[in-house]
Order: sequence, then C-alpha cells, then structure tokens
Amino acid sequence: MKNKSVSELLYKIADLMDVKGEIFFKTRAYRMAAQTIETLDEDIEVLVAKKRLQEIPGIGKAIAKKITEFVETGNLVFYEKLKKEVPEALLLLLDIPGLGPKKVAALYQKLGISTIEQLRVACLQGRLRDLDGFGEITERNILRGISLREKTSGRVLLNVAYDDGLKVVSFLKICSDVIKVSIAGSLRRMKETIGDIDVLASSDSAETVMDFFVGFGDIDRVLLKGSTKTSVVLNDNVQVDLRVVKPESFGAALQYFTGSKEHNVHMRSIAIKQGFKLNEYGLFDKDSEKFVVGKTEKQVYNKLGLDFVDPELRENTGEIEFAKKHTLPKLIKKEDIRGDLHVHSSWSDGSDSISDIVVAAQNKGYSYIGIADHSQSLKVANGLSVDRVKKKIKEINRLNKKFDDITILCGTECDIKSDGSLDYPDSVLKMFDYVYVGVHVPYKVSDTSMTQRIISGMENEHVNFLAHPTCRLIGRRPPFEIDFDQVFDAAKNTGVGLEINSFPDRLDLNDLNIRRALQKKNRFVIGTDSHSIENLDYMRFGVATARRGWLTKSNVINTYSLKELKSILGRG
Repeated sequence: MKNKSVSELLYKIADLMDVKGEIFFKTRAYRMAAQTIETLDEDIEVLVAKKRLQEIPGIGKAIAKKITEFVETGNLVFYEKLKKEVPEALLLLLDIPGLGPKKVAALYQKLGISTIEQLRVACLQGRLRDLDGFGEITERNILRGISLREKTSGRVLLNVAYDDGLKVVSFLKICSDVIKVSIAGSLRRMKETIGDIDVLASSDSAETVMDFFVGFGDIDRVLLKGSTKTSVVLNDNVQVDLRVVKPESFGAALQYFTGSKEHNVHMRSIAIKQGFKLNEYGLFDKDSEKFVVGKTEKQVYNKLGLDFVDPELRENTGEIEFAKKHTLPKLIKKEDIRGDLHVHSSWSDGSDSISDIVVAAQNKGYSYIGIADHSQSLKVANGLSVDRVKKKIKEINRLNKKFDDITILCGTECDIKSDGSLDYPDSVLKMFDYVYVGVHVPYKVSDTSMTQRIISGMENEHVNFLAHPTCRLIGRRPPFEIDFDQVFDAAKNTGVGLEINSFPDRLDLNDLNIRRALQKKNRFVIGTDSHSIENLDYMRFGVATARRGWLTKSNVINTYSLKELKSILGRG
C-alpha cells in the first residue's frame, strides 16, 4: 500500500505552499486530504485503478489528479516544480515550535536561513530580534523549541509504533513455530513516544522463527540476525528488535523486556531479599539456581508476593508497593468508554458529516457521540458563527429522530480569549448540551497570565470541560507554562472535567499531570479530538494515557451512562 507515501507527499506539498505564501484554504485542502489518506483503510492504489478517489471526503478533482499521477508514475511534476521554488530543507524549520510558515519564509528571504543550525547561530547572535514579527522573546522561544526537537529526535509517536507493532505481531502469528508473541518495551507500557519496538516470541525453534521474521514485507534492511535476537529497520525507519525465548521463560522474559529499568531493578531487589534470583529466563532459587517459575508474568509477580502489575504502571512510581498491599487500582479499559465528546465535523474543520460520524460511533458500540466544533473567532478552523450554531443544532435534532440506539450531543470547543472571556456569549453557550473550552491563540504569554486566562474560562457556569489543557504538540510545540496546582484546584472547584486528549501528537494531559490532578480529586474526560472518522480509533491512546495516570473507570466521565452524563453536565 502506498497510502503512507501519498499522505506524506500531500503534507509536504501543504508545507511548501505555506512557506511560499499560498492562501490558507489551498494548503488546508492538501493537509486534510493527507490526514484522510493517512488513516484510510482501503488501498490507495486500488482506489486509483478504479477511479474512486473523489469518493473520499475532501479529495476533489485537482488533488485526485495529482495522487493518480504519483501512484501511477512514482513522481509528481507539480511537487518537483514546487521544490525548486521553495528549498525543501526549510520544511525542517517548520518542526521548530513557534515557527510558522510566514516566519520561516521571512527567515529565508531576509537572513538566508535554511537550516536548523543556521537558525540556532542566528538566535545566539541576536540577529532575529530586529525582524518584523520577531524579537528577543521569540529568539529565546526558538532556542527552546530547537532543544525540545532534539530531545524527541529519533523517536516516533505512539500511534505509529503501535500500528507497526501490531503488523509485526500479526505476521509472526502466522509462523507455526511461534507459540506465543507479544509487544514488549516502552510500546507495551504505552509511552507517548517510542524509540525502538521490542517484540518477544516463544518457540522451540528460534532460528526458524528468525528466518520467518526477516521475510516480513515492510522491512527496509536487516541490522542483525542471530539465534535469539534479530534487529531490523522498517520502511518507515522504525527499528524492531525481536527476541525469541523458550516457552518456560516467556513470562519472565516479557516482564524483563517490558521494563521499565527502574521497575525491574526494584523487582530484582525484592527477589534477592526473598532468596531468589530474577532475570529474563525466570525466577530461580538463589542458592541452588533451580528454576522456580517463569512461564507467565503473573507467576513471577505472585511468587514474590505481589499482585500482577499492569504494564502501563511499571515506572517504579509506587506500583510495587501497592501490588504488595494488594491495593492497585482496577484501571480503566477501552471497553468502558460509552462515547466520545470531542469530535469535529465538516461544520468546522472536520472532514465528515455528522451523519457519517454517528454511523462510525454506532459501529464502535457507543451510546452517545458529541460533536464539538470550533467557535466563531477561530477562522482558521472554520469556526461556527452564532447563526451556523443554530443551524447545526437543528440538524442534530433532526438526526436524533433518525437514529434510535445512539444519542447525538451538540457541543462546542469554545476558545478562551486573551482576556479570559469566552468566544460565545452566555446566551449561545446555554444552547449547547456541553461546552469544552480551550486556548488556541496566542501562546506566548507568561505562566501567570496563561494560568489566569484558563481559570477565568473555566469559571463560566456553562463550561463542562477543559480541552487539551497544556496545548502541547509533541516534538513541535511545548506545553503552556502554567501553575498546575491552581488550574487543577479551579477545575475541582468549578466542577470542570480535565480532558485527556487522545490525538497522538497531543496526549494532553500527560500521565504525570493526570496523576497529579487525580490526587486533587479532579474528574476527567477522554476525547479523541477527531477530525475524521478514522481518528475515532485514537481513543485507545487516550485510555492508555489514562491508565498510565492510574485512572479507574469511575474517574472518567464518558464511561458513564447517558442519564448519568446528562446529570453531570447539568442538563438532566
């Protein structure tokens, strides 16, 4: 499938057009088409052959023609021409938090800056502060952004690694010599970014399994092939390490290779105190070195007097002490979610109609779905005017009569303006079933003023949820510098639920702040921030982040029934 190649091409075209200064709606069309194809279940080559591209929402005649040319020839004349007009190296500058297309264009045209290193030197020399739209604060923010990018370099977002890991595991399950297979490492712990993917298999014929593995179709190159470990690089440049162990050691090896390192060190110290030795091959008697257990993880934990610890908790932040006292929380599961309340439709910047979104939600077994489009001031996202809000409510009322087994709720993602007021007046806010609030622009303000801005927004009586609380984009935009204690206290006092945004480049709140807010007895909502129906699958990553934050079903509002939800929203 060329879906990934096509989506990457369209993203690059959009970025180059942005730097060139094309009008927003042109670049937005390419970006939305890229996003749709990125999550498309069908093979783009099949759609091209059958001339069905324009059946895909958001793909018009012009973009369909370009996709067809690229799929059929492996080249696109339009893109090659664009690269000559705008140096492709400039696209790397767009990855720096705080640098948009206009600023990148200004840096290139006025200072000749086209690389990250040139940008770093220019900031250190103070050469940006005299440019229109920049300044000394901008220089500091850019240097901070470069540092942030370097910290996440070489790592991929959770969804990319997750999809790759599933494909590898599915492929290995075909091999008759594989007895058990599982993802391990940081991916099994569902960390927000992943370096290498660890996969563990059990077999009595390790070499046969390794021979089978290197035949996986998505492998770009083999780095190492051995009898117990093989390392490969996939076509998307993600490394996968496969280890094969004997069946009797699978549980111990899975515990060991899942990590974290700190969790394992603590586990080994407990084993030593109890007269055992623990490693990837099993739990052994320390004196006689006799094998004790190792076939399953549960055996290992139980033999050491511990309850089984869910992989997401294995960061040595108290989980072992809780396991010893048998007081670990029963973590929330994806199956507990009754509905998604943060979904954008084609009324604002989403790609799908409300009707199509409802059908997709039904297929997930949801009992309710919430459509939360952007508010009027966010023109870049086609925010809804008051008149369009009224029309959208009428459409939802009509659709609710059509669908029997699911309820559509009309929400909004209402912008908190710079003075802390909301983008709609109270007379409009009370029309919605629920209200998300969040900050979108501007970002560069002090931690004190941003904290107060967020708190002021939450204090409105019609507000139910705070969207993506720190507004970060992993590796691209740092989180707000806010006083979390003040924000969490305000959310508790106002009854506003804190969102765990499931979109893979957000995962906001992160696990550490979730646990911090949990200690203050805050409530949470998990929303996907979907802009296409394919994004609804991102719920699994929000749930995984909630699990890493030690949340149970009762902590998350959208695990409740519709009746309970309406009561919480103050609309029941």
